[in-house]
Amino acid sequence: MAELPRYASDPKELRRTFSYFPSGVVALLAEVDGETHGMVASAFTVGVSFEPPLVSCAIQLTSTTWPVLRTAETIGVSVLAEDQGALARQISGRDKLARFADVPVRHTGATARFIAGAPVWFECRVSGEHPAGDHSIALLEVVALGADPGLKPLVFHGSAFRGLQLAEAEIGDA
Repeated sequence: MAELPRYASDPKELRRTFSYFPSGVVALLAEVDGETHGMVASAFTVGVSFEPPLVSCAIQLTSTTWPVLRTAETIGVSVLAEDQGALARQISGRDKLARFADVPVRHTGATARFIAGAPVWFECRVSGEHPAGDHSIALLEVVALGADPGLKPLVFHGSAFRGLQLAEAEIGDA
């Protein structure tokens, strides 16, 4: 049996290896003081709890957007669609004034904002935050949700945005 190499505490190698774990891409948005604020994340987890309904998101401690978002009554989480990669880049850009230029945004009447055309959305309240190294894990309680099963999600894999495809064995079953 071949022995695998041990991890040598190389941050670049860790980031590269983490990049090969496929994950969905979400936009977290809310209106605060009359302005839309938002950020993009790929470290998002559903099904953390069913009672109460909780999702979670890992937020970098260096984020300047999260301290503003966390003050909103509710936060919108939009799972981005496979054709929204450019939108993900725009929203995560450094120019905060350009983040939402020409971005179609929807709302439920509360402070949460959602990206139009997202296949899944959650309206959430911050339930708690827990330290996790150079990140904070935000627990978000779901207060409303929706899904359009006809839309495919955007996937982040290998440091690139990709679409989702059925495995060959499932194509005949689809």
